[in-house]
Amino acid sequence: MNGSVQAQSGRSPASNVSPVFLKNAHEPAMFDYFTEQFTEEQSHPDLAKRFGLAIGLKEEDFSEATQMFECQIHSARTVYNTLMGYAPQNRASALTSESMVCRYSEEFLNAGRKHYGLSDRDLTFFSVHMIADQDHTARSAELIAKMVKTPREERLVRESAQYMVRIKLGKFEGLYREYA
Repeated sequence: MNGSVQAQSGRSPASNVSPVFLKNAHEPAMFDYFTEQFTEEQSHPDLAKRFGLAIGLKEEDFSEATQMFECQIHSARTVYNTLMGYAPQNRASALTSESMVCRYSEEFLNAGRKHYGLSDRDLTFFSVHMIADQDHTARSAELIAKMVKTPREERLVRESAQYMVRIKLGKFEGLYREYA
């Protein structure tokens, strides 16, 4: 990182190093994976906001919003898996979450166009996820297969996947309860 990062952010380049990168620095495959994921994920809030504005939310809806409980639980588990969990455990959680995202993205794309007249630009968040998360799911499966060696590790991976499915479904139940 160069001095321009410090000038733009007001932080030193060293403070821009994520704990995720430090935790995985010894494991080249995981370090590279998280580096790529970090870069890809940077546009997601803007894409989600674009969708929100297209369905009638206002700018102040975003500035005044707070994260609902179920989204906090999803975020907490993701942070736990990333910082505290065993690498394949993290990837199992991502695999289940991203495979679910692929499916609901397809539904949102079809329904958004058909029932709400939304444009491809409005729906970019979902078209990006429908395709990219297929690749992410496959890559997570490959990393899990390479790294899991013991029955305990297999159990951790299964538990992580099961937890994320429950959390993701709970997140959608919360979204429907709050906004439907």
